[in-house]
Amino acid sequence: MIDSHCHLADEVFGADLEAVVARARGAGVERTLTVLAAGDDNEEAQASRLLSMWPDVRVAIGVHPHAAKAFAEAPDEAAVRVREQIGRTMAARAVGEIGLDYHYDFAPKDVQQQVFRAQVVLAGELGLPVVIHTREADDDTVRILREAGGRSLRGVLHCFTGGPTLLRAGLDLGLYISVSGIITFPKAGELRETVRAAPLDRLLIETDSPFLAPLPHRGKRNEPAYLERVAQTLAEIHGIAADDVQRVTAANFHALFRP
Repeated sequence: MIDSHCHLADEVFGADLEAVVARARGAGVERTLTVLAAGDDNEEAQASRLLSMWPDVRVAIGVHPHAAKAFAEAPDEAAVRVREQIGRTMAARAVGEIGLDYHYDFAPKDVQQQVFRAQVVLAGELGLPVVIHTREADDDTVRILREAGGRSLRGVLHCFTGGPTLLRAGLDLGLYISVSGIITFPKAGELRETVRAAPLDRLLIETDSPFLAPLPHRGKRNEPAYLERVAQTLAEIHGIAADDVQRVTAANFHALFRP
């Protein structure tokens, strides 16, 4: 199985990264897509260290909507920075995570939109998929993807928590849907019902670690070794074997990210 979205370059994994990798591989995780914040020297260095331990890891690089404010005067510079880092990162396979987040007031909406649009265009130029973060901004997210993505758009709605409308819009755009440990939470019944409507050949699984640990680990630091619980829950939702979920979602990952 493959963890399609995690943050193993985060400083919280700095002290025990080797043990985290060992636990992941021991749990049957083939590889991860590790997300890097463009321009973060510490994350870039830790990603290099991670790749020396686990060469099958691949990375995504992007400017998160929370960081868009730094490019308020020149939104296109966000794409320039991402392009440069992807160019020197052999394991880079995606632009992300990028998108819109209107829940927090870390960056003005118009700035987020301009930075997001520039990176979607960049992904098209590079022939890479996008890893999308959307929170309380679904209409604008879908609109920009339609306007800037064109027919070549490939990507994934990461850590999907939306309803049927966003699910249908994402599928219509040709995107994959990635589910996290949130689907194991007791109050996530509506989300589980929505995910049941997603075709298996368009689903991915992720941990988004160190965030959103699934039950029974909720409240702890998340890590890729806990991915199996996400796979088990998705299997229950679709009424199939967990092994089938692991196999299909891994194949979907390879189809999207071409690792």
